This record gives sequence, C-alpha cells and structure tokens, in this order.
Amino acid sequence: MQCFSFIKTMMILFNLLIFLCGVALLAVGIWVSIDGPSFLKIFGPLSSSAMQFVNVGYFLIAAGAVVFALGFLGCYGAQSESKCALMMFFFILLLIFIAEVAAAVVALVYTSMADHFLTLLVVPAIKKDYGSQKDFTQVWDSTMKGLKCCGFTNYTDFEGSPYFKKNNTFPPFCCNDITNTANETCTEEKAKNQVVQGCFDQLLYDIKTNALTVGGVAAGIGGLELAAMIVSMYLYCNLQ
Repeated sequence: MQCFSFIKTMMILFNLLIFLCGVALLAVGIWVSIDGPSFLKIFGPLSSSAMQFVNVGYFLIAAGAVVFALGFLGCYGAQSESKCALMMFFFILLLIFIAEVAAAVVALVYTSMADHFLTLLVVPAIKKDYGSQKDFTQVWDSTMKGLKCCGFTNYTDFEGSPYFKKNNTFPPFCCNDITNTANETCTEEKAKNQVVQGCFDQLLYDIKTNALTVGGVAAGIGGLELAAMIVSMYLYCNLQ
C-alpha cells in the first residue's frame, strides 16, 4: 500500500509538471502566432531555422494542447483513481511514442526524399517572397546568419526573387564571411566562387555533428514516456 501511495504521488507531481509545460507551450504558441518577429528578436537567429518548414506558432499550440490534455488526464487519473482517465492517458502516450518512432525511422530512411519534397515547397516560396515579404525575408536572413548558409540549396534559389530583381545581386550571406556582409555586393561570380552551403544541408550537418546529444535527448524522452506508461498501467491494475 505504501508503494502504491508513493507511485500515485509521483504520478501526480510528474503530470502536474507536464500540465504546466503544456500551458507554457500554448502561451508561447499564441505569442509566436500573434507576434513572430519579436520572438525572433528575443531568442536569436537560430530559433528561426525551423520556421522555414513549419508554422511554429500553430505547431506549438497543437503540441501544447496535447501536452496539456496529457498532463491533466495523468494528474486527474492518479488523484481521483479514475481507470478511464488512466487508460486514456496510457493510449495517448502510446500513440505519441509510436509516432515518434515512426518519425525517426522516416527521417533516417527517407532523408533524400524529404530534401526533394521540401525543395519543391521552399524554393518557389523564396523566389516569390524573399525581398517583398518583410517577415519571410527576416526569418531567412536570421537563418542564413545563424547557420552560415545560403538559401535552401544554394545561391540559385534567389534568382528571380524580388530581392534579386531589385538589387541585381544575391543576399550577402551567399558570398561573404558573416562579419563582412554589409560591406560587399554579392554578385553571381562571387557566389559561384565562394560556394556557400545551402541551409538544409547545413542543418543536416549540424544534426549529424551533434548526433550523440540528439540521440541522448530522444532516448531520455522515450524512456520517460515508457516509464509513464508502465506507472499508469500499474495504478490502473491496482485500483479496485
């Protein structure tokens, strides 16, 4: 009985933390959706890299809602000893765990396919909006500065863009060292000679360079999810 009470208390505290994290994610997601530029200014250029591929605000709101619901179900199920809530908590967590494993497998096996698919989506957007849409241009400038890269694939992504039509040059990140970007014009000849890597390849390189850290974090999250599922089933099976 003492073991059951201890596990129940830990389950409540753990899910209370998850609940608060869900609230925080929801708040940040709403903030990013309403005022994205201020988010970039506060968290710096590297925070913008993911914004090329997903709407971060809506993603955070969706993730926050799931985490919020998960924390509530776990906390309520343990506190009130509700079998229904604990079972729902278990199945939601199981679905998240399966989705994460599937996403990891897809990311490892279909990286080249993802590259091709994202190229079809991102490059036309660059050619259409870079230099004319302020927020879009700011996000890309922050990404290129933070990752020290040029475009999605390379400098040719900017050919025909509003920026190129207006200035007849490429963004300075495609030619120069970051410290000198404001002092030189990036012509096509310079861009060809300097060969600055595209942001997608640079992002993959950074992930591979930090693969041990990324893998450790992923393994830790997976371990916590498995532990939470085991604990929820333990409480479920020991309730009258």
